[in-house]
Amino acid sequence: MALTREQLAQRVAQELQDGYYVNLGIGIPTLVANYIPAGIEVMLQSENGLLGMGQFPTEDEIDADLINAGKQTVTMAKGASIFDSAESFAMIRGGHVDLTVLGAFEVDVNGNIASYMIPGKLIKGMGGAMDLVAGADNIIVTMTHASKHGVSKLLSHCTLPLTGKGCIKRVLTDLAFIEIKDGKFHLLERAPGVSIEEIIKLTEGELIVPEHVPEMKF
Repeated sequence: MALTREQLAQRVAQELQDGYYVNLGIGIPTLVANYIPAGIEVMLQSENGLLGMGQFPTEDEIDADLINAGKQTVTMAKGASIFDSAESFAMIRGGHVDLTVLGAFEVDVNGNIASYMIPGKLIKGMGGAMDLVAGADNIIVTMTHASKHGVSKLLSHCTLPLTGKGCIKRVLTDLAFIEIKDGKFHLLERAPGVSIEEIIKLTEGELIVPEHVPEMKF
């Protein structure tokens, strides 16, 4: 079966390492804060000016003034700090973030990403996406493998306006974990119960499938 939003966040959390500074984008990436593995410490950064973001608050913990970039209420972890957005983007642009997790509309075999606009639809703003993909070497994109109409989002060439060029190396979809290299998608893992045939069918760009593809573990 396709992964749920929570399972996507859990799988991304397995990529965290002790001491990482991590930027979590809007949507599914924000859920990663709830699944940090035991025994490691990471500092989660929100581009609106918070380093040390904690789990989502319970009703008793809600502080309406403490929000992430998606305007969701959050908590602060031990050692957290608050600063202005200029300082936050200096961290991002200076390459001081170890891992960036963000969503996308499309990704292609050349590591290009389209994530901020669909022509003809209302655009609220660019946000920090261009800075994030330009300033980070280690990026994981989380997204659905195909649209609700069964149209692939993993393409030979992105069709939407690009957020960044040649910057994406790993994509986690609701069906598969994929690496991008040498102008091709390489299948690393598949979601539990999802067949390789289904992944191939819903991947428009060239996909390299090894002899053995393990299922993801949770």
